[in-house]
Amino acid sequence: MQPDLLPDLLASWPDNLSGLSAFEVGLSGGLDSMVLLSLLVRARQYRPQLQISAVHVHHGLSDHAEAWVQHCQSVCTNWDVPLRVARVSVNRAAPQGVEAHARLLRYQAYAQASAQVMVLAQHQDDQAETVLLQLLRGGGVKALAGMPACRSLAGLVLWRPLLAYSRQQLEQYAALFQLRWVEDDSNIDTRYRRNMLRHCVMPLLAEHLPAYRQHIVRTAWHMSQASALIDEVVAADLAQGRRGHGFDVASLLALSEVRQGFVLLAWLHEQGVGAVAPDRVQEFLRQLRCAAEQSQPSLVVREVVVLRYRGNLHVFRLREGLQSQFMQPALMEQVHEQRVPSWGGCLRWERRGGISPDVLERGFYLSPRRGGELLLQPAGRRQVKKLLQEAGIPPLLRKQWPLLSDADGKLLALPGVAVSSECYDPDGYWPEWLPEQ
Repeated sequence: MQPDLLPDLLASWPDNLSGLSAFEVGLSGGLDSMVLLSLLVRARQYRPQLQISAVHVHHGLSDHAEAWVQHCQSVCTNWDVPLRVARVSVNRAAPQGVEAHARLLRYQAYAQASAQVMVLAQHQDDQAETVLLQLLRGGGVKALAGMPACRSLAGLVLWRPLLAYSRQQLEQYAALFQLRWVEDDSNIDTRYRRNMLRHCVMPLLAEHLPAYRQHIVRTAWHMSQASALIDEVVAADLAQGRRGHGFDVASLLALSEVRQGFVLLAWLHEQGVGAVAPDRVQEFLRQLRCAAEQSQPSLVVREVVVLRYRGNLHVFRLREGLQSQFMQPALMEQVHEQRVPSWGGCLRWERRGGISPDVLERGFYLSPRRGGELLLQPAGRRQVKKLLQEAGIPPLLRKQWPLLSDADGKLLALPGVAVSSECYDPDGYWPEWLPEQ
């Protein structure tokens, strides 16, 4: 391929970007981003509608950081490119590591662009490193697809036009157009895994398998195709099984075991549940398949729990230290709802027989269970514990299921389960407890 990459870049310009004009380049000042900015500045001659700007993210991690800003400012001034400098504060003690935290902040800065397209300079060598890193981490199909050439980012299009070119090709282009760039001294620190691969592993691969980059990138393409196909199948399965915030267990278990795993992970992601180890997902699915209908398999992920409840899977937040709260509903309608943020749920009232309106007018307390409570029923006093069990409330939810009591501490109701015979009125209000999901 000829050293000048512009003809090939113009010929392969993505169709989905053809109608867009405002492009912002992520400019570190290094070789890759300098080549990218040069290409887009030159592309203005052939695409007059292009409005090119740049953003430099100042991480504050290097003693040379201010010099890099000055370099970027000088280049952008010479090329008539507006420059935005985003200063971020990287936590050197971040649990995910300095590199990961810096990347998070960098992409947050990119997302603040006023342009339509954010353009980044990752190239073929970067893609090969990314795929190998994901492989070493045990990544799945989506992870092994590497970096996509185009994706959305906070309402922007994120475009990586250099993924088809090696670093050597970028160096040849930079020599042809006499570009100047800065060198990040952290890029030679082999304590970082990517640098270890770049300086210790990749040269050895190149010596024995000169075309390793193309082979790895081809594998990434196959993985991206497989990932897209999986996403299509999973989307259809999700649409079939969604039940409001829940997911129908019967629909899930009707799928093959392989599809069950993908669908459950996708649904958990929709519900905002963080990463879950594959073996835990598979064990939870095994319990769902094997457990009796009345049993309550659960999957606890940090502060939330995934439960089978009344035929559907639900995600509930685990709460501790619940306190009694006085309430007085304005029951003027057939159906009335009261959100209780401190309890993470909602009291829903329906006028279909329940607590007497006279009793509710005096107000009541939403209280946590202490143990040993009894509720008067037509057949005598029943243990609250037993009533919850018979109602099929999962054990983890029973611990944070509220009680309704009057000012004297007399138990009025177990929401969604039973109302005390002492305050029952055929024209009264039935309380239903809806935990937030």
